[in-house]
Amino acid sequence: MSAREKPWVRIIIVNYNAGAMLQSCVDALAVQTMPEFETVIVDNASQTEPVTSVRLPDARFRIKQAGANIGFAAANNLGANGSQCPWLATLNPDTRPRPEWLTALRKATEKYSWATMFGSTQLKMDNPSVVDGFGDVLSASTSAWRSGSGRSLADLPPGDCEVFSPCAAAALYARPLFDRVGGFDESFFCYLEDVDLGFRLRLLGERCVQVRRAEVLHAGSAISGQLSEFSVFHSYRNRVWLFLKGTPWLLLFPVFGLQAVGIAASLLRPTAKRYRHVALKGLWASLKGLSGALQKRRKIQQERAMTTFEVARMLVWNPLKTHRNGRFHVIGPVPYA
Repeated sequence: MSAREKPWVRIIIVNYNAGAMLQSCVDALAVQTMPEFETVIVDNASQTEPVTSVRLPDARFRIKQAGANIGFAAANNLGANGSQCPWLATLNPDTRPRPEWLTALRKATEKYSWATMFGSTQLKMDNPSVVDGFGDVLSASTSAWRSGSGRSLADLPPGDCEVFSPCAAAALYARPLFDRVGGFDESFFCYLEDVDLGFRLRLLGERCVQVRRAEVLHAGSAISGQLSEFSVFHSYRNRVWLFLKGTPWLLLFPVFGLQAVGIAASLLRPTAKRYRHVALKGLWASLKGLSGALQKRRKIQQERAMTTFEVARMLVWNPLKTHRNGRFHVIGPVPYA
């Protein structure tokens, strides 16, 4: 990128003990066909391998030290501070974006000028013929999941689609709007903070496009661990705050009724024995944080532009249509700008 070319997007990578995966991610960014970007790597006090060992390709990349493990949400907000770019991209260190990734996202922002959120097509790092995620889905009876996870690449919708929200492993947000709502909710620390942000933006009337050709390879839970105590605690705690903050009053009681049934069913499964106690700790922590969530709820609901009926239509109500069957859940094909 020459001195005269201004970056159109700031890419934020939150690093915590990513090791060699971070270097692969940085190297993949360096060969993007769309070179007009800047990258801020926020290091959450990594312990296993110093972030200073990462080879930065050029002046488009810089490292910002958080000084402690402040969490994924706060670290992304820190990385976004001071940006003058019209767009912000969040990218996990365990991803490897394909060379056309940024080009596809840039073209999408021009094609769909009404959209303020864009998601990437995530493919399994160890088997790119399998989908890791095609946008986030929010269920009234369970929680959130990545649409189409585990399905064959051949089963993907052929073109761009409108979805509930983007997965922050590789997402794009309009920076003025991100700033307006205060970015990610830092009390979430990690997990579901991207769905929460998407929910809040949706309530303001904003929309999200899942960009089919914006592809990244994703290791998925490579750092925090799938069903680790860390992930289970934060997932169960944050799902309560997520629904409490965003759900309109008329939907709140049926949603929490379905949530109670869904949580009980998940914890009574024989396979839940190894993480049940951590999940209960997470739920208890959510109750202790209810007052803070209620304070945020008041502001969110006061500014809500969507009707209760419109919110209800965004949620998946059928408990049989969950992530376990790997279905693609999209709102529909996108109209042209």
